[in-house]
Amino acid sequence: MIDPLGYLDFLKLLSAAFVVLTDSGGIQEETTILNVPCLTLRENTERPVTLQAGTNQLVGANPDRILRSYREVRAHSRPALKPPPLWDGHSAERITRIILGAPSG
Repeated sequence: MIDPLGYLDFLKLLSAAFVVLTDSGGIQEETTILNVPCLTLRENTERPVTLQAGTNQLVGANPDRILRSYREVRAHSRPALKPPPLWDGHSAERITRIILGAPSG
């Protein structure tokens, strides 16, 4: 166990992880953009795009299921995945165009 970290230090840890186990929706998104496999210890998610991207799996709270999923992730190399549509770092530009009424491009 470690003391709580600042956001940037936490992102550094996430980016270096081989797999992350969490129940946090925000962390599901962060692991997706970092291309780090995520096992979500819940039966549902408000971030279904992470499941569609293939970086996140819902594994629930059953210890056997969690361990089986963890071993499956560890047994395979991490594929390079593309971020979900619109997760390209250009959202501020798109929002500005909409606010200004400029044509999209």
